[in-house]
Amino acid sequence: MVPPAPARGGGQGGRVRQEIDQAVQDQRAQQRPPRFVDPALILRVEMSGATMEEDWEGLGLTVLSTDDDNTLVLFASTDDLQDFRFRLNEYEGPIPDGQINRRYASFIDRIGDIATVAPRDRIGVRAREDGFIEADDFQDNTEYVVDIELWEFGPPQARRTLAEEIVAWVEEQGGELYDLYSGPSITIARVRARGQTLRPVLAIPQVAFVDFPPQPDIVMEPPEDFAIGDLPPVAAEEEELPIIGILDSGVNDNPLLIGGIVAQEGFPESALGTADVFGHGTAVAGMARFGDLRLQLGLPELQPSARIVSAKVVTDQGQFFDRRTLPTQMRTTIERLRNTYGCRLFVISLGDVRARYERGRVGPWATTLDELARELDVMIIVSAGNRDPRGGNALEQGVTQYPRYLLETANRVCEPAGAVNAVTVGSLANSSGLGPEHEFDVHIQTITQPDEPSPFSRVGPGGGGIKKPDFVDYGGTLVFDAVGRRLQRAPVLPNAGVLTTHADFQRQLIVSKTGTSFAGPHLAHKAAQILRALPDASANLIKALMAGSAQVPEATLRRLDGIADIEREQIFGNGLVNAGKASYSDDHRVVLYAEDSLGMDQFAIYQVPIPGDFQGNGARRIHVSLAFDPPVKRTRAEYIGTRMNYRLIRGCPSNQVFEHFRSHTGADTEPAEIAGRYNCKLEPGPKRRDRNTIQTSSVKFTQDTAQYGNEYFLVVRCVGGWASDQEVLQRYAIVVELEHEAQVELYARMQQRARVRA
Repeated sequence: MVPPAPARGGGQGGRVRQEIDQAVQDQRAQQRPPRFVDPALILRVEMSGATMEEDWEGLGLTVLSTDDDNTLVLFASTDDLQDFRFRLNEYEGPIPDGQINRRYASFIDRIGDIATVAPRDRIGVRAREDGFIEADDFQDNTEYVVDIELWEFGPPQARRTLAEEIVAWVEEQGGELYDLYSGPSITIARVRARGQTLRPVLAIPQVAFVDFPPQPDIVMEPPEDFAIGDLPPVAAEEEELPIIGILDSGVNDNPLLIGGIVAQEGFPESALGTADVFGHGTAVAGMARFGDLRLQLGLPELQPSARIVSAKVVTDQGQFFDRRTLPTQMRTTIERLRNTYGCRLFVISLGDVRARYERGRVGPWATTLDELARELDVMIIVSAGNRDPRGGNALEQGVTQYPRYLLETANRVCEPAGAVNAVTVGSLANSSGLGPEHEFDVHIQTITQPDEPSPFSRVGPGGGGIKKPDFVDYGGTLVFDAVGRRLQRAPVLPNAGVLTTHADFQRQLIVSKTGTSFAGPHLAHKAAQILRALPDASANLIKALMAGSAQVPEATLRRLDGIADIEREQIFGNGLVNAGKASYSDDHRVVLYAEDSLGMDQFAIYQVPIPGDFQGNGARRIHVSLAFDPPVKRTRAEYIGTRMNYRLIRGCPSNQVFEHFRSHTGADTEPAEIAGRYNCKLEPGPKRRDRNTIQTSSVKFTQDTAQYGNEYFLVVRCVGGWASDQEVLQRYAIVVELEHEAQVELYARMQQRARVRA
């Protein structure tokens, strides 16, 4: 905790000067290779109140990182800090005539503790968990495979040049380069090196972290026989079915899949091959193609909604390939599948549970996905991750303390599920997990009923504190076996999971599976149905349509009763998507949408026609959804570079609406709210929705609203964040749904929405 600033005077200035001098001395004393001895300086500064980032940057320092506790990491190309010392001198000098405070007091009085970044501070989370606390814990002649990540201290080429110099030095010491990734904001080198080589690297100022490579959270499950009657045949393939890229352990030629497999590739194929030896990717692909097969077993034919491109990115042992960083694999794979096969939907049912960042922070994997989603206009769907609720002597608490443990800090979404431009999916229970054969088994205790949150599903928030997961879908449940003292799941208990395709198809075609790994592709199956109906839809539009159709199951709301709304949303997000509702209007429900872009601190106004039949008595609803894909920077506490929001206005002339919002442009601030009598009170309200990249809310009417006229106005605004000083056009999609509970023929009376002004 930052102590209160001393009273004005030399005390504060002297302390700051002394700590700056000590930080410079400490960094100069750090032992690093001679070629990396330069005057660059890294400072860690605690601030009281505002972080004053603009003031620091005005002194020629680069803000590398800002945390929620108002701690900054700053980079200076030289350690003399002339401009900063000038301000200190001015601060300590006489108070100017006519002023109450010393010069620069509003800035310097806020400065708390100052120190340099020590080598121990650069040891990553996975290494710390393995007991590497100090640089000396890396043993001289022991070889390690590590990722060396650089701060974003300058342009990509400068970062890449330094990374190459570090790699050259590692190789001179007998080490080996495995991979070097240099993207828009992330630079990581993966090397094999001895401890005596790594310790000096930990002292290079521009190095942010040295950490062990991530490992996926997928596990090999024991084979279980799962007998079922004859399966219906698969319906004839349709060429226009959307293509879903499955980044996983590969996909095998299961007869239920083979007609819809467009391609099978490994990244890199020479090292990984394409076969699904581990057995995870084939099951993920089956969910993406068919959804839960249990729902189709009674049909004459199995109906696929997508074709599949398999991208194998893990080894036959279910591990990440150690000679590629995850940013390299993700960018190489997603770009190739997008450019070669036109793939616009991707599923990543993998996660790194050891990458537990501070609340609202993300890692290089998530940031790379966010950058790719924005650059390529693709939808990347990731699973929220899994965590069994209890173990050991506390195992019964998996039953007795459900659902409260879902909100534990240890149950936060794992990397990369905090990504803001990717769609994160949590899991719902498809059943209690028990079949008829367990009707009288008193030693078997259920945890959930159908449509309740799965007891293993992880929760938000995501990057920048936004709501995560975005949606939930069915991924199975757990059951407590009191005799065996264990939590049981599919495939041991088939009813505890969802049905999908088996990798070992020569033994059996389908298998029951449990996990958010299968909730993610379940949602991708629905996204493919939407994309099939609207083949030109952007990723933002698909997300907005899904949000507009989503609903939280009543069983979930009952089970979470008593938990605060903001916490409940971090469990179920925007709810369970209805693909049919997202794809089509009907007689009494009309969906209007627009895709557009706005510059920083600009706004657009859309006219929403309100037919006379919608103004009379009777239950009816307006639902608004917005999705956008902001630029990101993971080293900032404000991860997202732009913000967007919307307001629905009624009973106000269009020129007055326009003039109100026009008068507040250019200020880079939230506009003053329009008079309450004009504002439709959409729920959830602005405080709960405005910070999210997928926003949705609704208002319900029961009384006559004819006095508000036959048109409302939807105002969409782009609020500049740290991207305000960049030439950024923010893409977005907005969806408005009008629904009347009575069978009123709204569709026939509605006309295409019209944009008024921007």
